[in-house]
Amino acid sequence: MKLLTVDTLEEARLKLWDRVKSRPLESETVTLDEAAGSGFAQARILAKDLYVSADIPGFRRSIVDGYAVIAGDTSGAGEAIPVFLKQTGSVSMGKSADFSIRPGECAYVPTGGMLPDGADAVVMVEYTEKAGGNIAVYEAVAQGAGMAEAGEDMRKGELLLRRGILIRPQEAGALAAAGIMKVLTFSPLKLTLISTGDELVRPAEDPGPGEVRDINTQALKALALKRGYRVLSTQVLPDDEEQLETALREALAASDVIAVSGGSSQGEKDLTAAVIDRVSRPGVFTHGLSLKPGKPTILGWDEDSQTILAGLPGHPVAAMMVFELLFGWLQDKIFDVNVNRPSSFPIPARISCNVPGSPGRTVCQPVVLHPENGSYLAEPVFGKSGMISTLTRADGYVFIDLNSEGLKKGEPVFVHLF
Repeated sequence: MKLLTVDTLEEARLKLWDRVKSRPLESETVTLDEAAGSGFAQARILAKDLYVSADIPGFRRSIVDGYAVIAGDTSGAGEAIPVFLKQTGSVSMGKSADFSIRPGECAYVPTGGMLPDGADAVVMVEYTEKAGGNIAVYEAVAQGAGMAEAGEDMRKGELLLRRGILIRPQEAGALAAAGIMKVLTFSPLKLTLISTGDELVRPAEDPGPGEVRDINTQALKALALKRGYRVLSTQVLPDDEEQLETALREALAASDVIAVSGGSSQGEKDLTAAVIDRVSRPGVFTHGLSLKPGKPTILGWDEDSQTILAGLPGHPVAAMMVFELLFGWLQDKIFDVNVNRPSSFPIPARISCNVPGSPGRTVCQPVVLHPENGSYLAEPVFGKSGMISTLTRADGYVFIDLNSEGLKKGEPVFVHLF
């Protein structure tokens, strides 16, 4: 067994990045439905810049239901003294406005309808009234009111979406507006998950004496999918060195990341580090993080298959936190994500009470947010790392620096959302 070192979170991230930064990125063309995460698929990351091929909208259109007018004709109109305009036509939805209006005239236009030539504003129908062959207008409107110019949303040739953008519903809408139904996206990182422990039983089973339901497989799979990984397979194994070695060797060829939860500390049956060293070259480069929770974390690398091997803590809270802080971060780093995830924008808040630090270790403290006087109060959620309910009660987490004695009540913090 080689001499192993404990790293800070930043040191571990740098070591991970150093091993994968030169690997070529794979991409694939997918439909807009797939890109936006339809069904059980996850939203994709755009692999190249996209530009607008035509003005959107392609014509002047009404954004309200009302009457197309010449704005100057409505000057002085009000509830007591309306302006009367002659209606000379109506525009049908989805049809061309093949006529024009002149001073003193107006035309009915539905929401989204094309404006006739000559019109430079639209009065909402709520501020009008039919009066014989005329329309009484009870509101003065400015030029451009109630309408969108051609190209006002997007102009031909301008940047539509930048490489590295996560394709959320709003990006999917913009792509649809531009008529782009297939996009080049980065291929998701491929992940194999293995949970180990003689005490584990399936979640649907009733545990016997000394047994517990397997939490990590489901929790880590859900987290990985949320972060955009493609989960190739999941396995639950006993604390058996031979079975773990076989599983790792089989997963190396197809996986970008293999994550083993459990068996990462210094106990009698903690076999993960030794097995990673046997199946990979050069093997383990980190065994231990100066992080709470998450100290018993293993990181290894196999040069031949270009695969990261990780030993995550067995406790669910620690396993999920380490996966998010290392492999959520790594996924964004690899694909140079132009971050537009809600979780990427920490929320400023104040801590609700004193929270002790852990000298020599960065503390990742779950908190729940409470609105308070236009800002937020972050209330710590205390619980041991084996208690998954800790995270179900939390909105996010705050960091306490490894050189800090802790946080004082009322101290400003940034809350990273889950």
